Parts: sequence; structure tokens; C-alpha cells
Amino acid sequence: RLIENCAHDRHLRKTTTRTSLVLIGSQAMFLALHWYLETYYVSPYFWLYGLVAAQVLAAAGLFASTLRTHKKTQLYITGESLATSELPTVTVAIPARNETEALEDCLHALIASDYPKLEILVLDDCSQTKRTPEIIRSFAHDGVRFIKGTPPKENWLAKNQAYEKLSDEASGEIIIFCGVDVRFASGTVRQLVLELLGRQKRMMSVVPKRLHSNKPQAAFVQAARYLWELTPPRRFVNRPPVLSSCWMMYRKDLKKLGGFDAVSRMIIPEAHFAKRLLSNDGYSLVRASRELGLVSEKTHEAQRLTAIRTRYPQLRKRPENVMAVTLLELALLVGPAVVMLLGLASFVSAPAALAAALSVALLIASHVIVMVGTGVQRWFIAIWSFLPVAITDLGLMHVSMQRYEFSEVIWKGRSVCIP
Repeated sequence: RLIENCAHDRHLRKTTTRTSLVLIGSQAMFLALHWYLETYYVSPYFWLYGLVAAQVLAAAGLFASTLRTHKKTQLYITGESLATSELPTVTVAIPARNETEALEDCLHALIASDYPKLEILVLDDCSQTKRTPEIIRSFAHDGVRFIKGTPPKENWLAKNQAYEKLSDEASGEIIIFCGVDVRFASGTVRQLVLELLGRQKRMMSVVPKRLHSNKPQAAFVQAARYLWELTPPRRFVNRPPVLSSCWMMYRKDLKKLGGFDAVSRMIIPEAHFAKRLLSNDGYSLVRASRELGLVSEKTHEAQRLTAIRTRYPQLRKRPENVMAVTLLELALLVGPAVVMLLGLASFVSAPAALAAALSVALLIASHVIVMVGTGVQRWFIAIWSFLPVAITDLGLMHVSMQRYEFSEVIWKGRSVCIP
């Protein structure tokens, strides 16, 4: 990385020292364990049953966490409504770069909204073709306001700078940030506002329903991303689940937390605001329902690039974190299936195989709850797809790390690897 000028010297020295200490310490622990096993006999059954017990406990914990998240993220909308004078003003802010039909579909859906106090802003983020600004301007007579973007400043990610410009131009009390792949029904904005007010939150992000693709593999990347957000007990470590597809917060709170200037280099800026607001119970994540009418349509390639862009930053761009998560996923997610298959082949005892089968059942149940609840997969697909999804996540995690550390990550024609 030093040769390729991929990091500043001081940052590279700090991260290399930290990672080296962790990896050397891990090797020392394994050597000590190896010495102990060579010196004192420990029955293989002790390790087998210890591993199986850990797998059952982990699977049960994930299942309980999934049930809790599934319940907490359900919409509270009850059909109540407010008078127009009581509704807050809302701005929908959309950064666009090199977009075509997807942007047109998104704007057609938005201008059909029944929300009476709605402002729609679209920023052309220095598109390389003329098509994007032409599309935005063609909606001017429908009330869509065109904002011209500028090249990103030093130490600013282009998307974050676009968000900052949009928030500066917004006049709504609440800003909804979304991508061009999101589709709103006519009553979606109103329902989102009522949900935010009903929950008494200052920020909310939404898991949109997914429009099914003709390519089955498209569902695996999205499934891995949703599992990562909705299955682990993230709130216990103060890392609330967030999604960038569609999120909203009060403009006043955004400014109070420093705006996007405070997160100019963060790949997932909304995670910073969610974490800050969670301390005062001011943040929630909700899942879109059929009644809400919020859907997302992304190609397989767009899903893959999004996963590569976000996966390593979720692990704080630390190789030692990738190592730890890889070992945990192999032991606790993939491992139960391996032990169960070994039991069917009579290589391990029946009690161990039965315990592993219980772990597999709990993991598959968690997977089905998330996939069906978000509209990513049907239940009969989700039953058998858990293991492929887990392996997909492992692969994307390592590809993301390799791209950030030794290559580059391209998003919308730009590298997001700021040294």
C-alpha cells in the first residue's frame, strides 16, 4: 500500500502496527493451544461437544435476536391521519449520476405522491453523459428542482458531498434521502411521516420490498446484506441496523449533529447519525410492507457493487475484524451443516449430529424470517438458500477487503478509496 500510495504514512503505520499485534497475538494463542494439546491429552469429544454447544447457543441467540428485530421493525401505521396543517414539510433528496430509465421511473412515482407539503430535489452529480440532467430538467414543470453538483472536494466522498448540497438546499422539516432504484407509491411519503411521528423518532431508515429479478443469483447478494443488518443483536453493541436505500431524519437534527461535514469520508454516513440518535432512543429501522408501497429494484451487478462498497467499511476497514468474522461464520454458520452431514455419514456421534441439526434448523428459521419479511426470497427458496447466502457473504467480505486494501473500489465511475 505504501508503494502504491494507497494510504498516508502515519495512518498506514498505525493500522499496520495494530493489525500485526492482533495477528501475532492470535498466532501465539494457537501455538500455546497446540503445545497444551501435545503435552496433555484432551479427548476429541471434548472439542466436538464444546463446538456443538457453542453452535446451538449461537443459533438460538441469533433466532431470538431475529424474532425481536422482526417485531420491532414492523410498521405501526394504523390508518390514522393528520390534517394538512399538522403535517410537517418534507423534502425528498436524490443524488443522481449517470442515470437513465431508473431515474425517470423514480421521479414519475414521486410526483404522483398525495403528500401536500412535498419538495423534490435531484442533484446531478457531475454525470458523464447529458442524459441525467436532461431527465431532471424534463420534470421541472412537475415541481422537481434541479441542482447542479460540483466535483468532490479533497477528503470528501462524492456521495456525501451530494448529500450535503441537497441538505443545504432543502426547505423541508424532514429530509428523505433515497436512491434512484427506490419506487414510492402515492401514499408512501405520508405513511412514512406518520410512522416517524407515531414512533416519536428523529430518524428512521426503511428496508424496501424487493422487486424480484429474473436472475436467482441476484437475491443472494441482497440476502447476505439484509441478514447482516437484521439478524445479529446489533443494538447491544450500539451499532444499529441501517440501510442507505431510503432513510429520513429531521433537518434540524442533521445540522445539530454536524451535517455531512462530520462524515465527509464515511462510506455509510447514515450509520453515524443513527448511532448518535440511538442513545436518546431517537432512531428506528422499519420494514416496508405491501401497504406502505416502497420497493427497490436493483440489478445483480448493482447489488454486488453495493456489497463490495459497504462490507469492509462495516468492519471498520480492519483485516483482523475480517479474520474474526470469517472464523465465527465458518464455525457457527457453516459448521453446523458440516457436523450434521458428518453425523449422517456416521463420522460423529448421534447426539452431536442431532445438536448440529437443531442449530441448522434455528439458523434456517432466522433466514426464512428475514428473507420473507423483506420480500427478498420466498419461503421455499429461503429454506435451502441459507448456506449459499452465508458463503456469498464470506466471499463478498474478502473481495471488499482486497479491493479497499490493495486495489480500488469504483462506485458510479469514481474511486471511493480515499487515502
